[in-house]
Amino acid sequence: MAHYFTNEELPSEEKTIKCIIKNNSFTFITDNGVFSKNGLDFGTRTLLENLDLENIKGDVLDFGCGYGPIGIFISKVKNIPVDMIDINLRSIDLSKKNSELNNVNTNVFYSDIYENVEKKYDFIISNPPIRVGNEVLYKILFGAKNYLKENGELWIVINKDQGAKTVMKNLEKEYTVTLVEKNKGFYIIKAKINWQIA
Repeated sequence: MAHYFTNEELPSEEKTIKCIIKNNSFTFITDNGVFSKNGLDFGTRTLLENLDLENIKGDVLDFGCGYGPIGIFISKVKNIPVDMIDINLRSIDLSKKNSELNNVNTNVFYSDIYENVEKKYDFIISNPPIRVGNEVLYKILFGAKNYLKENGELWIVINKDQGAKTVMKNLEKEYTVTLVEKNKGFYIIKAKINWQIA
């Protein structure tokens, strides 16, 4: 799993996958060393199918974009530009290729957590890398508030077996937290900054 978060060289073996998300067809190039290379994972699909698409607008950040399904989906269905970041250089390369392949407007760039993020967003959306451990995970989740606009929202998906309930409880220290959906153990969580305690 470590190779998702580092840039060690794994042999490249690109493959093309196709999927339909909310009646929209997508083609993605995947490769060794990126998350869910064999097809769209259930957690990401559940997140995308439960986003409040009607209200998504403005500036959007796909955190930990992998080969790009979250940002590319949002850019396509909403016809808006989306920023996409990852620490994995192969993921960045694939997201750029897949943005072009799916004819969407994205800005894909390298960032170690929020290191290279220079603006604030209306939405930060992520299937966060749980396996990096709690220290890094909470830097991602609590750090988001520094990159959200006043009424911005953080949307994430976490599996119950990976501590979703604990994450929700901890997020409530600084966010107003809503459980949007539960599906086969995957929790779709929306967090808005609680300015009374932030």
